[in-house]
Amino acid sequence: MDPIVSIIMGSTSDLPVMEKAAQILNEFKIPFEMHALSAHRTPEEVETFSKNAFLRGIKVIIAAAGMAAHLPGVIAAQTPVPVIGVPIKATLEGLDAVFSILQMPPGIPVATVGVNAAHNAGLLAAQIIGTGDPEIVNSVIRYKESLKKKIVEANDELKKVKYEYKTN
Repeated sequence: MDPIVSIIMGSTSDLPVMEKAAQILNEFKIPFEMHALSAHRTPEEVETFSKNAFLRGIKVIIAAAGMAAHLPGVIAAQTPVPVIGVPIKATLEGLDAVFSILQMPPGIPVATVGVNAAHNAGLLAAQIIGTGDPEIVNSVIRYKESLKKKIVEANDELKKVKYEYKTN
């Protein structure tokens, strides 16, 4: 089984956040790989990875970075594969990473999810893959329906909560 999604993180200290993307991809039965690559410490490896991702059959790259957060943009500059950036909360509540990933120059798009929102990055990758795979898109549809069901059930539970001045 060859991977079609790459999860890239600046270091393994990002794994507790990025494993949420891995769990989603695993749930949707999407083959993926994980690597630690640094735009600053291993720039040659990042370049090799980025330039070869499409040729290896990678369809989406999820790239996480904190602080200066250059990794997603550096990868996006060197590949035609869609890149989803995950800002990691390392300093400044993650806002430094958000701005570094979000503010890309024209021609170098990086889709950006919220701080530490690897779960959403995994889901977005599944949705992108699902545009060409009916089985995966149906899994995404079922997943979203389950989210709706959880809220309906939560609302039913809230109806049972009693307060003197609560009217519903």
